[in-house]
Amino acid sequence: MGPPPTHSPVTGNPVPPHYIHSSSPHFTLTDGRTLLLRGINLASSAKTPRGQPGAQLEGFWEHAIDGKMSFVGRVLELDEADEHLERLKGWGFNSLRYVVTWESIEHEGPGKYDQEYLDYTVKLLRKCKEHGFLVYIDPHQDLWSRFSGGSGAPYWTLLACGLNPQSFTQTGSAYIESEWPSPSSPNPSSYPAMIWATNYSRLACQTLFTLWFAGRDYAPKCIIDGVNIQDYLEQHFFDAMRQLGKAIAEAGDLLDECVIGWDSLNEPNAGYLSIPDLSQHGKESVLRVGPMPTAFQAMRMGMGSAVEVENWKFGPLGPKRDGSVTIDPKGVRAWLDPEVEREGSRYGWKRGKDWELGTCIWGLHGVWDVETDELLQPDYFDFYRGASSPSPSSAADGPLPLRKVDFGADYWLPHWRRYAPVVRSFHPEAIHFIQSPVFQVPPKIEGPEIQGRAAHSSHFYDGLTLVTKHWNWFNADALGILRGHYASVLLGVKVGESAIRRCMRDQLGMLRSDGLTALGQFPTIMGEIGIPFDLDKKKAYVDGDYSGHIRALDASLNACDGGNMLNYSIWTKDDRERMLDYRTTTSQNDLVGKISNNRSRANSKASSLNSSTYPSRDSSALKLNSLPSASPSSTSLAPTTCDSPTSTTLSEANASLKPQRPAYLSTTSSATLGASSSISNSTSYQPINLNDGSRAIAAFCRPYPTKTVGIPLDINFDIRSSKFTLTIKVEAGDVADSELPTEIYVPLIHYAAFPSRVSQVISDDLREEEEQEEQEEDGGPAFPSASASASDDKGGDIRLDLPNEALEEDPRALALDVKVSTGRWETEGQTLRWFYPRPSSGSVTVKIELQRTHGAIPTW
Repeated sequence: MGPPPTHSPVTGNPVPPHYIHSSSPHFTLTDGRTLLLRGINLASSAKTPRGQPGAQLEGFWEHAIDGKMSFVGRVLELDEADEHLERLKGWGFNSLRYVVTWESIEHEGPGKYDQEYLDYTVKLLRKCKEHGFLVYIDPHQDLWSRFSGGSGAPYWTLLACGLNPQSFTQTGSAYIESEWPSPSSPNPSSYPAMIWATNYSRLACQTLFTLWFAGRDYAPKCIIDGVNIQDYLEQHFFDAMRQLGKAIAEAGDLLDECVIGWDSLNEPNAGYLSIPDLSQHGKESVLRVGPMPTAFQAMRMGMGSAVEVENWKFGPLGPKRDGSVTIDPKGVRAWLDPEVEREGSRYGWKRGKDWELGTCIWGLHGVWDVETDELLQPDYFDFYRGASSPSPSSAADGPLPLRKVDFGADYWLPHWRRYAPVVRSFHPEAIHFIQSPVFQVPPKIEGPEIQGRAAHSSHFYDGLTLVTKHWNWFNADALGILRGHYASVLLGVKVGESAIRRCMRDQLGMLRSDGLTALGQFPTIMGEIGIPFDLDKKKAYVDGDYSGHIRALDASLNACDGGNMLNYSIWTKDDRERMLDYRTTTSQNDLVGKISNNRSRANSKASSLNSSTYPSRDSSALKLNSLPSASPSSTSLAPTTCDSPTSTTLSEANASLKPQRPAYLSTTSSATLGASSSISNSTSYQPINLNDGSRAIAAFCRPYPTKTVGIPLDINFDIRSSKFTLTIKVEAGDVADSELPTEIYVPLIHYAAFPSRVSQVISDDLREEEEQEEQEEDGGPAFPSASASASDDKGGDIRLDLPNEALEEDPRALALDVKVSTGRWETEGQTLRWFYPRPSSGSVTVKIELQRTHGAIPTW
């Protein structure tokens, strides 16, 4: 690989020590080590304003219209941020995908920016920096806007497109959670699972995304303030991002040190583009729940006509047909009444003379006849209609055929090319996290916008688990099926957990290959990956059993390992305990529930390392500022070390395995730079509450190499046995400093010597649990006594036959068996540092293997 460049590929300036290189298949530090970014999306709560959860209809339209809302505090409350960020750092995360929406910046009207929100964002990003996180900004949307069933764009953008969102539910143009099943009798708790995602194939979203990406070519009559609606929307979005970028840049200490890049628009959607026949269901509506009109039926419904449409429901294997239903809007239209702008728009815009309000814009453009309900051009959106498209009258011997539209190459990529310079204008050294259309083969991405600063940003979800809300014994190669790799869907089915895990790893390998092929030798990051947490009818919320969730999430994250070596940002972090729906305005696949305040037997089954067995979070014994992070910031006072010229185990090197005293981080918190810490040098240790507020921590809190001397070739972690292996290719000259180690995050959740000091081990036997609780209430020991047996062969606490004064059990002590092919290693906190020699020429392969002594801590 060779040493990294010393000068920026964008500006030519010398790079500072904190600079992150991205001009190879892996992110690279200035010292030459490979950086693996593993983090979380922060946060799903950013999608909605204060006091307006997605299921709440009261105030929903009123505040949308007057624009009086605030998103301040919706990522994290500033006075609570340290606690949350500390916890995330302790779980091993080193990066954040920071969620912002266009609406949060420009909700009051075109050109009216929320300065308070911009100031808040800067303050919160500073806290992210203090905790050592690298951040990339996510301009987030789902389904265009909260007012079309998702999140993202401000309310006024829908009016600018000539739509009336307050009629969407009645016309079936979009199903909004707070209005379900009807605005007059809302019951959002009955909002069907995954119906939110079907809004992508309904009138509102299909129209909005078509105008956003291709309005100039497919809706040329839609002129507002002298420009096409496509240009109008895009310019306002770009200006809003400039306002955010300017605020971050003017902070002076965030760009490149903390904020390393910017994602492109989240999950771009083609709208109507590439639909071959508007009268038929196509590949764009593969997910079907509830009433499912074709695109043409939806256009008729949007004009107030009663239409009989297919109805679908979930079965054991996913969606299945459930007869037909008639949707009757009773004359109500999804289009803005012309009376609303008779005296001019409240937002000040002026429409072109050919844009007739109150009627379907696709009727205006000859797609169908709104008077006769006749479909005139069923393939209108299937052909490219841009400037370079041949004109029917351009050939003397007859019209030339129009070519098929390619959404990625024809519309998404040109949009990104216009967006990229906007980012560079306020963040010259930004890494472009380029997110192409989900699961589609991306077009070739090259040109002056890249400048050696890019990464391919892809998304992956286990579709079957997402749809059925259950971890199944079978699954399918969804990506392969969508891309036509199988003659039939049945051939893509995978049976058994081993086959499912291999299949997922293969799918993510395909997405990584997409990036290398389309973008070139740049890193790939899974910008979103995760599972829904409301599996099995939210059973785990009652009994606390997240075992199915652990298996499902482990399968997805395991797919990022192996030879894929993928960076990722798990969806998602939130600070609430119970959410109502998945990935809409609220989220059911948050890793983090509400911080536990009560002892709950039901919740105690969430993991064998459980948070709820301790009292209130106000107890100083439970604060996570005593938890060592993955990347300590201060010198170890007593690191555990082991030299190994060839292959050694900890027990071989030290004669017998003995959990060491903690690698103290002096009196400086490893999780909060420059802040005071409750870590003490005394020999009396309080338990720490490692998984307070977490869900399925055994799956997402996993070992990985954070900084690698050389190129990591393969990593594997077996959650059942705790076995972790890492193979690295080391070339001469990779890292100039021969003393720099490879650093591996080694989580206490899997390798704690005394798991009951991390979180008390709970017996599955309720009788034993009751007896233990009674003993505690009677003043007995809360934890096993010092006279316990020498070891627990079932993976429990490790006891030492030592004098009583040495029996204090440090919750931060690790119990490791380590084998290395060469070199020496040491531990500090939750970091293992591995030092090994570099070859003088050519390359060598080195390997490390580690496992918890006496086996894994029981979690499954």
